[in-house]
Amino acid sequence: MFTITKLAVTAILIVVISEVVKFNDKLGGLIAALPLVTIFVVCWMYFEGVSENKIANHFKYTILFLIPTLPGFFIVPFVIQKVGFFYSLLIFVLLSSICIFLANELYKKFGVNIFW
Repeated sequence: MFTITKLAVTAILIVVISEVVKFNDKLGGLIAALPLVTIFVVCWMYFEGVSENKIANHFKYTILFLIPTLPGFFIVPFVIQKVGFFYSLLIFVLLSSICIFLANELYKKFGVNIFW
């Protein structure tokens, strides 16, 4: 039953954001930018009895993966007008993948490996 609740709440969150953005780009962007998914995930983890150490690690790795995805958020608004929606998503994924790889190489120099 808890899994069904998690699915329902998470799905409702996505639907609400996609509906809000239809009426107000700025408010939809604000809601989407909030770390709501992370908050929900760590709440689900907490209620399932996951250790605080695991929850702390989740926050740490979330930020380590978030940083290299940021360039894509700067590029897509400019390329979507030129190449369209699907190509801009492809550019976002490719750019993010490259940046994540490069960030991992940088993180290794500080003793952190974000991959297995």
